[in-house]
Amino acid sequence: MNRPRVSMDFITSNQNSLIKEIKALEIRKNREEKGLFIAEGLRFVEEAVKEKAQIDKIVVSNMFLESKTGLDIIDKIHNMGLSCYTVSDKIFKEISDTQTPQGILAVIKKKDAELCDIIKSNNKIVILESLQDPGNMGTIIRTADAAGMTGVILSKGCVDVYNRKVLRSTMGSVFHLPIHRTDDFVGVINQLKEKGIKVYASHLDGSMNYYDIDECHNAAVIIGNEANGISDEAAMAADYLIKIPMPGRAESLNASVAAGILMYEFFRKSI
Repeated sequence: MNRPRVSMDFITSNQNSLIKEIKALEIRKNREEKGLFIAEGLRFVEEAVKEKAQIDKIVVSNMFLESKTGLDIIDKIHNMGLSCYTVSDKIFKEISDTQTPQGILAVIKKKDAELCDIIKSNNKIVILESLQDPGNMGTIIRTADAAGMTGVILSKGCVDVYNRKVLRSTMGSVFHLPIHRTDDFVGVINQLKEKGIKVYASHLDGSMNYYDIDECHNAAVIIGNEANGISDEAAMAADYLIKIPMPGRAESLNASVAAGILMYEFFRKSI
């Protein structure tokens, strides 16, 4: 098989500064300081390229580089003028967080949306308060993308959206939706209400079933922490507390399942 036509920097030591940088990005503090995150896997990198994410650099393994898929994407990378580095399969395993690495990852500049990037003329927003589980966070972002939600708002206590487990669960949807993180959760809720956006909160003590919501064209829904639900402050700030009926014996629903039900109700009511 012919080698790619692009010149590649080959890294042979796990003490190389680039390898150390990538390992450091496993820590949230470092991601925030550097404004960078890691996206791993062929599909994720291809989606980043497709959506014109600000890719800082790409790293591939020897095995990936020798594959037909590898040659094709390296050509694309070359045409885009992106920096690309090759490492041994052993070193790639050290910087991967999957058991069977595909052999490609990208270091990408974070894109944190402002609240004004989310508020449009026809809003369908999901608001997450203190969500801790990476799988739940990623699944909700992916479902929000599928259901046509217009944006996601995260409270300060949420798991980092750029956590690699969160990113993997989004399946690339993190590039499709504006995501805003706020330190003033109740303040943001009040700003939404001032813009004429009705704010619903999922709550076990809700007085209204979710399917009785009348208006979903300009609305937001709050999903709370997996163990504790939404805070009293958020519940008081919301316009309505709504519930999902549970005729069975379970005490609560998984956060991502509840979010999916509510977001698709927004979709159903808005068509």
